[in-house]
Amino acid sequence: FMRVFDQVAAVIKSGGKTRRAAKMQSLKVNHPDIVEFITCKMNEEKKAWALIEQGYDGSFGGEAYESVMFQNANLSVRVTDEFMQAVENDGSWQPRAVVTGEKVDTLKARALMRKIAEGAYVCGDPGVQYDTTVNKWNTCLNSGRINASNPCSEFMFVDNSACNLASINLMKFVDEAGAFDVEKFKHVVRLFIIAQDILVDSSSYPSQEIAENSHQFRPLGLGFANLGALIMRLGFPYDSAEGRAFAGAVTAVMTGHAYATSQELAKVKGTFDRYEENRDCMLKVIKMHADSLSSIDSSVCPPGLRKAAEQLWGQVVETAPRAGFRNAQVTLLAPTGTIGFMMDCDTTGVEPDIALVKYKQLAGGGMMKLVNKTLRPALERLGYTHDAMEAVVKYVDDKDTIEGAPGLKNEHLPVFDCAFKPKNGSRYISYKAHLKMMAAVQTFLSGAISKTINMPTDVTVNEILQTYIDGWKMGLKAVAIYRDGSKRTQPLNTSKAESGKKE
Repeated sequence: FMRVFDQVAAVIKSGGKTRRAAKMQSLKVNHPDIVEFITCKMNEEKKAWALIEQGYDGSFGGEAYESVMFQNANLSVRVTDEFMQAVENDGSWQPRAVVTGEKVDTLKARALMRKIAEGAYVCGDPGVQYDTTVNKWNTCLNSGRINASNPCSEFMFVDNSACNLASINLMKFVDEAGAFDVEKFKHVVRLFIIAQDILVDSSSYPSQEIAENSHQFRPLGLGFANLGALIMRLGFPYDSAEGRAFAGAVTAVMTGHAYATSQELAKVKGTFDRYEENRDCMLKVIKMHADSLSSIDSSVCPPGLRKAAEQLWGQVVETAPRAGFRNAQVTLLAPTGTIGFMMDCDTTGVEPDIALVKYKQLAGGGMMKLVNKTLRPALERLGYTHDAMEAVVKYVDDKDTIEGAPGLKNEHLPVFDCAFKPKNGSRYISYKAHLKMMAAVQTFLSGAISKTINMPTDVTVNEILQTYIDGWKMGLKAVAIYRDGSKRTQPLNTSKAESGKKE
């Protein structure tokens, strides 16, 4: 059936003829076919490599990748706390028959997790979704478990549900002095939540069940883009306590005010239809969000931002038992890849920049050079003169790296670190910093985070395995990994040469 769905998606595609379909296929880790599921895409990837070595076109849409299966799907394994504990303890794991529940095999849990890591090493799939954690934060558990997600793993809700997404460009709320306008941000959050709630009743849906659940639960998906660029603009490294505290506080304000607006809507229009059925679940999760404020490091967080978050969540928790909510969910962090370009963002979603200079392959042919626009305001924030800034920017444009730029102080280099190592440099953000940033914002989101943990070419399978374990321990809902260069073609690269065939 996966093969059928893959071919159907290959024909239909996503939004036209030049973008591959977006489709998530996930399988629970106790399923009898779990080993075959974990290895299927890795095996197809190796077939594509063989075709490329025989001279077939290995580019996007070329014969090599068009000839192999599962290129139109993201794969995820749904892992439970029980399984992850068995991985840590090197215990056994027993898949069970779907219908009868009978044990069908005995496997070593750690060996199974290593297979997942090997697949991610080779081709980026499968990722993992932490089933126990996801359902711990399920606001409507009485209506059903959360068993799956949308293609990018950020929308997670009950079966046959859907939500409309919207993202806010965070850079629009920073003035020239680098101060974040909390009140303006709250105003925009409120407008978006009201508009998205209206869309629930104005949208069309692919099935009767999805339409009914959309109206009965009214889940929304408000998020943001350009966080990585904003942190750079403020003069902080992405991998810093200051960066994580700022991100956590902004996300807390966004979700807190989104729920406050949902309460406001509930007073006028009534709660969502299935609210009373899930009242206790929802109040519990709201309290969990509020309690998570203690994880924000107040010593490095902008005091106005932290105070705004505390006031909002105090109000939401205090009024929740009386007011109820119009929406079962309100926020998540989408990838914002396409709309990020439309909004003129340097970075997408919660990601850092891939590189200060990127070369993007265009689906219709050709290439685009993208130079980070945050360089000048970040350098100005750090105290550089106009002439010094221009010298650094020209150096980056010429050399594709900031390392060695004239006049740049060594202590400022971490501010400009990016996900991938530049062609002519050696610095990049540790993959562990990606996990830490996700953990800083996850507990303030209704849904999950669409984000790739970017890892260098020379990362090991064991390091990938440990990353999946660390993601579970940090309380994330999902983790996806991409090792630079593992696919023989990739849309973003750090040099023109790498934009061609991968050797």
